[in-house]
Amino acid sequence: MRNHALVKGMQRAEVARRTGTNLETVRYYEKVGLLPEPPRTQSGYRNYDTTHERRIRFVLRARELGFSLDEIRALLRLVDERDQPCADARVVAATHLEDVRAKIADLRRMELVLKDVVKQCGDGTLPACPLIETLFRENAVT
Repeated sequence: MRNHALVKGMQRAEVARRTGTNLETVRYYEKVGLLPEPPRTQSGYRNYDTTHERRIRFVLRARELGFSLDEIRALLRLVDERDQPCADARVVAATHLEDVRAKIADLRRMELVLKDVVKQCGDGTLPACPLIETLFRENAVT
């Protein structure tokens, strides 16, 4: 097993493998500014290091928690500007938590509507389909 602190000069494929992602994701994170473009070797290859690896892992974990790219960008600014207080990160997280709670409430409403529609469908032999009729209504989920 290699010591992460000693690993230098990884190419994109290696940093992608080490973070469990793919080349296109690494390329995309560079393109949208979540990952700084690494220096290049004399032969023109990108030269990633463990700092890039840590940043990719940060982004991947934040994505797993549902943070948007803009939210991740804001958090990474706080990482880059170390003098920023934790309160700034808390604001980003608290706003995201509100969004998550709203989505959970929406999902619960959708669940109730779908549960009701599936129950109305019975064995599926009704001449008119309750699902289709529900979807034609203006307020299907409310």
